[in-house]
Amino acid sequence: MEQIKIRPATLSDATKMLDIYGPYVKHTTVSSEYEVPTIEEFCRRITTYTEKLPWLVCEIDGKMAGYGYAAPHRTRAAYQWSVETSIYVSQEFHRHGIASALYSALFELLHIQGYYNIYVGITSPNERSMKFHKSMGFVISGAYQNSMYKFGQWRDVLWMGKELREHDSAPQPTISFKEIENTPICQRVLLSAADKIHLHEKVEINNG
Repeated sequence: MEQIKIRPATLSDATKMLDIYGPYVKHTTVSSEYEVPTIEEFCRRITTYTEKLPWLVCEIDGKMAGYGYAAPHRTRAAYQWSVETSIYVSQEFHRHGIASALYSALFELLHIQGYYNIYVGITSPNERSMKFHKSMGFVISGAYQNSMYKFGQWRDVLWMGKELREHDSAPQPTISFKEIENTPICQRVLLSAADKIHLHEKVEINNG
């Protein structure tokens, strides 16, 4: 029986995470980067963002199967309750519900932290990703027409959003992920998310 684990990412995961991310940079428009980040740059990103927001990895029998994370949507004060999320799954582990499980954990953790909105940018065309995000509760928010140039072509970026809570009152300050990372409630969320992965079933997931 396979051992499935979702846990917070650490700097020691950076190389394996880059192994997953690299093909998305080099061969797809899922990533808007032209060059795969250096290990130093990727470690800087992990260190910077995990001070406030969750970065999670999924391991299956000790092997890195995928990872997902939240990053600030915008840096100015009025946007502090909104984040952007990304999920990357190893080609070897597609169609087992890993992306759905990682999102499930991120949604709950970000809600606990006090966030209100999640946004994701999808380079068009990508019907598979749109379908997946709709299944996860995202709705179309808008598009940046011809905003991305990669592989010799201008492309639109479609934005989809998901509300984590009602916008019916003034928000309270968010709390850092570091404050809940080692708590029983965080462990419960991660264990529950890992239970959603079914390695012997075909489940439609995001391709990035």
